[in-house]
Amino acid sequence: MASAQRQPVPAIARLMQVSEAYVRQVIHEFNERGFDALDPKWSAGRPRKVDRATRERIACIARCCPRDLGWPFSTWSLSKLREVLIGNGIAEISRETLRKILKAEGVSWQAVKTWKAGTDPEFTAKMNRVLDLYDHPPTDGRVICVDEFGPLNLQPRAGRGWFPRRTPKRLRATYRRTQGVRHLLGALDLATGKLHYRIRDRKRWQEFLSLLKSLRARWPGERLYVILDNFSPHKRAEVRAWAAANDVDWCSYRPIHRG
Repeated sequence: MASAQRQPVPAIARLMQVSEAYVRQVIHEFNERGFDALDPKWSAGRPRKVDRATRERIACIARCCPRDLGWPFSTWSLSKLREVLIGNGIAEISRETLRKILKAEGVSWQAVKTWKAGTDPEFTAKMNRVLDLYDHPPTDGRVICVDEFGPLNLQPRAGRGWFPRRTPKRLRATYRRTQGVRHLLGALDLATGKLHYRIRDRKRWQEFLSLLKSLRARWPGERLYVILDNFSPHKRAEVRAWAAANDVDWCSYRPIHRG
């Protein structure tokens, strides 16, 4: 419109705050193609160098152990994985592109963890019973999960605060447990989600039995289904005898440990 009013190119460039070369380009394109020259020039960009099948293959190789594929190392690095991909003619990509592909495919760098199954021959039966109590709580009683936590001790925490620059508050790294340690014996009521606990100096069978007696007094007339692990105080003869005489159903198991 400015050009149609016979304004010079330098004046149009100053008005639109663009370069004179751009003004001349727009005027020439408009004279050749009309209003079509004003449409945005969409571009699909550079085509992908790695197709979908190759990306999935790269992720599969990254999830495998290099030793299983015949390479003399146990873990992949981006550099080693890139060399293998290029050497085998799979893909010629940079480390950054490789990192983006692995991230898009849901492959991340993680430490290997371990797990250990229970050796109890009746583990499956006990596990199924525990899961059944969780999914279908009995109507004639209450399901209680019992466990111990400790030892707990008071110890100084450094924390944070405002101090002069480069002169933080100092706290002695070593300390003495002047107040000893404590143990928490807890019981979770699955019906209400409430936690009932006792804090004691030790966690012997005497303290465990005292917790059971307090639970029995809290819900008189109801059968208690107690779920717990095979900690040695739980298997004490005195504890078992008291449970049998006070309508407490035992459901112990050996848990699976994960590293």
